[in-house]
Amino acid sequence: MRKIFALPILIPLMAAAASLNGPLVVTASNATNNQLMVYNSAGALVQTVPTQGQGGVSVNAGGIEARGGLIAVVNFNSQSVSIFDRGFRGFEVKQVVPAASKPVSVAWTDDHLYILGATKVESHRVLGHLVFSNPDGVVPLLLADGSAAQVGVLPGQLIISEKSNVIETVNLRHDGAVTGAATPVQGIPANVDTPFGLITRGNNAYVTIAHADEISLVRNGQVLTTTGSGTQHSPCWLTLVGPFLFSSNSPSLSISRFAVYGQKIVQDAAVAATLAGAPTDIDSSVGLVAVIDGSNTLSIFNVDEDGNLTLHSSASIPAGANGVAVIPSDGN
Repeated sequence: MRKIFALPILIPLMAAAASLNGPLVVTASNATNNQLMVYNSAGALVQTVPTQGQGGVSVNAGGIEARGGLIAVVNFNSQSVSIFDRGFRGFEVKQVVPAASKPVSVAWTDDHLYILGATKVESHRVLGHLVFSNPDGVVPLLLADGSAAQVGVLPGQLIISEKSNVIETVNLRHDGAVTGAATPVQGIPANVDTPFGLITRGNNAYVTIAHADEISLVRNGQVLTTTGSGTQHSPCWLTLVGPFLFSSNSPSLSISRFAVYGQKIVQDAAVAATLAGAPTDIDSSVGLVAVIDGSNTLSIFNVDEDGNLTLHSSASIPAGANGVAVIPSDGN
């Protein structure tokens, strides 16, 4: 009898778990009642979970980021970040972490969560799947005028873009906490206009200078090279796949492909893919590139070893959705 009564419970649980197998793509509704939206690689919405906070963030990047089985989502108007953990039934809110200023972007390491707010950047220690609510460091931004766009992690420091024409770094202590004062990056192009999205790998940070139609390579607090975006305008958001850097270009409704090596950023394909609307964020993992755009569309592309993008699936997303992240099936 016990087995018979268990079946009606086990079957829906097993079905829910099966729908969350394979790589997933997540975004946030960014509405007053903010929600995490979980899609499978076929573009099917498989889970919706309230963040327990309010959205309202705009013109930023990295507002949702994943590490292992954890996802961090910014709640701009609640001045908090929701932490989701992945279990057998899918994702659920484990914590809501208060932020020192209204959050726009987040970044993970194995032992810290970094929250970029409108006026400050802060670090929170991570122990396993627990994020400490109290920050172990808070540093004011150079401008702190509300134009903060994205935060990324480099060895021993963070890199931050503020759209009012500043790229800056903040040092990390040996334990990973932010410390000291923000320092402007040297050698920023004289025609700088709206630093925006960025992506880091090793010692390198690639930063878009969106309204100047440029991408800069920053290393050790210095701009080493800057490359134009050619026929495509306002490269805003970036992701890396092997030797390829992909930029999503808002007014051009396109994705461009660059080859990156050493100090080189070489445009390999001005238009690697076209989009229905102006893109608002991009991410990649496990051979997939995911983009959300202003036509309320999530597009999921396969990417091959030559950097070619092939549309795999698409889905409708809420108007104003913020941030996108691709999560491998194993969560790493």
